[in-house]
Amino acid sequence: MNMKYPAGSIDPAIAEFDATLARFAQARKADPTASSADVLEAARVAMTMPGGLDALYERVAAVETAGVFAGRDWAQPAILQPGLAVHSLRRSKADITVIEALSEIRMLAIASRDYFHPGIAAEQARNFLTQVMALNLDLLSGQMHEADRERPQALGTIVLSLYQFLLEHLGYESILASLVGEVERLLAQRPIQTDSIKKMISQIAKCLLDPELHTAASDDAARLVTALFGPTEGCREDPGLEVYNQRLASMDEAALKAEATDFGAAMGATGLVSAYQPAFLRFIRKRRDDLIPIALGLSITGVDALNCYSHLVYRLIDDAIFPETSQAAYGLAMLLERGTLLHPSVAAGLWRQIELKLSVETTDLLISVFGEAQSPRVFLLAGVISILGLPLGVGQGNNPTCQSVIGLSMWAGNDADYLLQLLAWAARDNEIVTRFEGEQISSKGLEQGLAKELPLDVDAVSLMLVPHLDRIYVEMGRLCGERDDDLHRWINPELYGWWVGHGFRVVTDIHTGKLDDYEGFIRQFYASYHPYYNNHMPVIHPQPAGIASTDSGGRYVGRHAITILRVVLDANNQMRVYFYNPNNDSGQDWGQGIVCSIRGNDELNGEASLPFAEFASRMYVYHYDPLELGDIDAVPDEEVALVMQLGRTSWAKDL
Repeated sequence: MNMKYPAGSIDPAIAEFDATLARFAQARKADPTASSADVLEAARVAMTMPGGLDALYERVAAVETAGVFAGRDWAQPAILQPGLAVHSLRRSKADITVIEALSEIRMLAIASRDYFHPGIAAEQARNFLTQVMALNLDLLSGQMHEADRERPQALGTIVLSLYQFLLEHLGYESILASLVGEVERLLAQRPIQTDSIKKMISQIAKCLLDPELHTAASDDAARLVTALFGPTEGCREDPGLEVYNQRLASMDEAALKAEATDFGAAMGATGLVSAYQPAFLRFIRKRRDDLIPIALGLSITGVDALNCYSHLVYRLIDDAIFPETSQAAYGLAMLLERGTLLHPSVAAGLWRQIELKLSVETTDLLISVFGEAQSPRVFLLAGVISILGLPLGVGQGNNPTCQSVIGLSMWAGNDADYLLQLLAWAARDNEIVTRFEGEQISSKGLEQGLAKELPLDVDAVSLMLVPHLDRIYVEMGRLCGERDDDLHRWINPELYGWWVGHGFRVVTDIHTGKLDDYEGFIRQFYASYHPYYNNHMPVIHPQPAGIASTDSGGRYVGRHAITILRVVLDANNQMRVYFYNPNNDSGQDWGQGIVCSIRGNDELNGEASLPFAEFASRMYVYHYDPLELGDIDAVPDEEVALVMQLGRTSWAKDL
């Protein structure tokens, strides 16, 4: 590198940093655990000075060699995650923010090929940086939010300066491309909650429209912006709802049909619903109901369901679909496409939900979370429509409630009338009643479950049901008492439904925590789920299972509940497990090259998938039907050995 600020620079801050770094390097030679606090503080001061970031850039190799990153995640740049980096930069303490900033300066040097790191390629480093920048697009204007301005020790200023420094080197185009890719990746999963995605698209729109920014609109970026802000000719320039409603009143038959066609196409292609679409649906109600199937983009199946239950569908539109609940329009379309209404008990349950009297507690909770732009019953009904239409779109956010959320997903897709019954109890009576081994359980009066705080970053149905289900789940565990196997063996069939397999296998001994017949565990999983070894028996109902969750470094994070949806050959003739992960983002990196696919391998919207062996390497518990078990001995030894090797060198390495 060409040194702009050589060692011994007359700049006091840089000179102090050099001296502190040299002392730290010597200390680390004598004591590998010597504190880096002084060198990080010196780096912080340098970052506040003109030219300080350039100086630190030139010293990347010295910082690395001294051991500033050693012993922490930053020592392995390939495993770093953009989302965590954003947290470290903007919401952590000074030492974490500074070491993250140093790490990103190092990433820039790697991406620019000014510094070689054996643990990460230049292109990988560049992708990481562009994603971090895409997630900080609010800093693009060079302005700080109040929260950033209030940060002590000039941390907000440091982060803003770092962002501008990276931007100068990488350019706007890469940021936009990364952000568009991230939005499309999230939309491929068709989540129920889309507020954050819509905010990202708003950032894209601002970048494209800002004359001060030298950006060019890609087709993908323009498509996303158009789908949200101007999907039809009548609202192409985003005129606002008042103007759009005036335009609708003057449109002729052909123009209205064109509007309906464009709305249906945009929604179907992206999963996004523009606020203009509910306005259109509400305008054509009773005037041109024949255009509703077109505006919802329905196929013959969806049209048949609408025709069978047109009165109910029209009432759902009237009562639940407004600009403030626009995504419910997509939920309604998918509910019709899935044929959910063709089960008479579901239709009856929805009529009850429409007329349901909410408790005072439910009303207050919904207002506190969703506001008062519409009544609480509107937000709840819209949430019901969304979850029934998108059973794989419900997510738990950062709450430890995966067991409850996979239940919501299974019931929405497999037992919708039961879900509606649970919701009626919770929203009207502040209670859920169920049974465990013949004993009735009421959620009323039970202590908190795994979630110690009320989950607020969730959809309306989860907001209502998860607290009750979480408490019931823990109560079922208490009623089990001391037993000779993992308690999920008894809890899962009682909590989720009759379709949960009666056979059960856990990979560890419940008393010692050590691996217990790992080979037999893997062979039985293959003989239960792999079509080549289970007599080609498909997965008929979603099956709850537990994985040993790992991070991108293959390190054990904890147990996590998922559901196995199907096991089939993909287009490349590879056997894959398709599963539902209740986290809001299923495209996770589990280390060892095991990256959950969410598109491109025949996934349906909301599914994640992995090759069978890779998925099996993270299995912890599973259910199966002992009367339909295949041939354990037919599973190839080399396949079993591969799965065991992946497990033993990641989450199970200490077991």
